[in-house]
Amino acid sequence: MVTPEDDRAESVSYPEPLPQAPKTLIIIPAYNEGKNIGAVLDGIQKHFPEIPILVINDGSSDNTETIAQQHNAEVISLPCNSGYGVALQTGFLYAVKNNYSLVVQMDSDGQHDPANIAVLLEEAQKDDCDVVIGSRFIGKAHYKTSFARHAGMLLFGTIASIICRQKVTDPTSGFQVLKSRAIELIASDEYPPDYPDADFIILMNRNGFKIKEVSVTMHASPDKESMHHGHKTVYYVFKMFLSIFVTLLRKSPKR
Repeated sequence: MVTPEDDRAESVSYPEPLPQAPKTLIIIPAYNEGKNIGAVLDGIQKHFPEIPILVINDGSSDNTETIAQQHNAEVISLPCNSGYGVALQTGFLYAVKNNYSLVVQMDSDGQHDPANIAVLLEEAQKDDCDVVIGSRFIGKAHYKTSFARHAGMLLFGTIASIICRQKVTDPTSGFQVLKSRAIELIASDEYPPDYPDADFIILMNRNGFKIKEVSVTMHASPDKESMHHGHKTVYYVFKMFLSIFVTLLRKSPKR
């Protein structure tokens, strides 16, 4: 027998549960950045205290590891200096192992404004992109650099734009947000191991991933020998051309 109380109970509609926020991780490769990493971590935690931070200490000989730990970041320390690409990939392997669906990638020298993480994350959560790159050269962004460095950025940006058939303004930006399948690609053997810049953008494009650039604020690096930008120009140009050539030789996978 059904009572009136039972009828009322059956007629009650309950709201749908709210969708959970994507599991997000911030990855920061660092080499001898003891004097900068603390301020970087403070800035991130001021704006996004809920997002965990992983610092990849790339064989630093200074107190980078200690400072990062004091600022409550998770730290993975490599036994020797292995390079920017290897340090980054280490972080992405950690992200895959721990089922993160969004990864924010930042440099450790203070170039990237933590407040702009919100802009990157907002764009990344749209359905029409897999990788969001913060560009210092679009919108109202202003960034001053040397003539040689700007010429290199322009050269490889032009090459990436032609190959990807979309405008690429900042091929060397290390300020990015990547989504799940893009994270898995970086954790694979296909990832360029040395300087993942224009070659990485081309690799992503050939794997069918959609890439967007958004305007962000970047500050001049306080240290000319930072791990991402301290390489010799001639060697970098040679390695980048070689890496792009190898990337183009690979068969484009089917998605």
